[in-house]
Amino acid sequence: MAETFDHGGGVRSVRVPIPDNPLGHTLVYVVDTDRGPVLIDTGWDDPASWDALTAGLVACGTTVAEVYGVVVTHHHPDHHGLSARVREASGAWVAMHAADAAIVRRARETRPEHWYAYMAAKLTAAGAPAEHVAPLRAARGRRALPGLSPALPDREILPGELLDLPGRRLRAVWTPGHTPGHVCLHLEETHPAQPRGTGRLFSGDHVLPEITPHIGLYEDPDDATVTDPLGDYLDSLERVGRLAPAEVLPAHQYPFTDAAARVRELLGHHEDRLAGLLTLLREPLTPWQLAERMEWNRPWADIPYGSRNIAVSEAEAHLRRLVKQGRAEPVPGSEPVTYVAV
Repeated sequence: MAETFDHGGGVRSVRVPIPDNPLGHTLVYVVDTDRGPVLIDTGWDDPASWDALTAGLVACGTTVAEVYGVVVTHHHPDHHGLSARVREASGAWVAMHAADAAIVRRARETRPEHWYAYMAAKLTAAGAPAEHVAPLRAARGRRALPGLSPALPDREILPGELLDLPGRRLRAVWTPGHTPGHVCLHLEETHPAQPRGTGRLFSGDHVLPEITPHIGLYEDPDDATVTDPLGDYLDSLERVGRLAPAEVLPAHQYPFTDAAARVRELLGHHEDRLAGLLTLLREPLTPWQLAERMEWNRPWADIPYGSRNIAVSEAEAHLRRLVKQGRAEPVPGSEPVTYVAV
């Protein structure tokens, strides 16, 4: 049976399962407009997820064929995965920020062996042991990486502009950090269920009630630009805090109020984490060694292969923030590069 919830004011949500993932599900929001329903995200591309989404739309009083548009908060497969199937079934447009659309396009166009070589080189530079890098070197040229053929969006989300939702005012708020093109969506409204505050905010993965989203690196293998995703995320958090929405409708867990308080918690969490990393960096460490020593939701020895790559990416994002703040620096001549607190 489809799991749906009516949030009032012509907004409903469908719980779309994520296979073999502790998050459990993505909350796909169904927003009524004068041209038909618009979806905020779609869920993972999996048969059970598709069945849950289509059944949920029926439970909401509509069908997938009636969907007018899809607004994707960011390119991750638990948000963007079913966009192509929805578009095929309905003719709906699919909108995404240009920065994440570029990642989707790059993933589709880059040869798998190029990705494997890039990932192996990045991990080697981060100080990963040879036995961790070996599977990437062995896999090159034999198979494609999973998830490298997601649907290309056909509309661009422009920050600050109202989206094409007839009868609705849905404004895009660019919130980079979790991904370069992550957007939150501010539903500018007043209705009986939300008499106070400034409308509601579809927050994607940017602000969740209990989870701190992953902040890692999303880079072009052919572009040497040094990004600062954690700095982007912290700036974006403050932007959301100033909006003061009456309610936050996230993509995971459950809706909540008092966005400003949650923003303060997240800002405090990252400052505490940066301070803790400075303590670890009293001795020179590579990004891999730093990741090994950081606190995660389980001991390092229990973290699976792919999740270790994500952890190292997050460690590097925090290192870049510390370096940019002048609180840490690379050790000259170290190979692989180690970092130390200043």
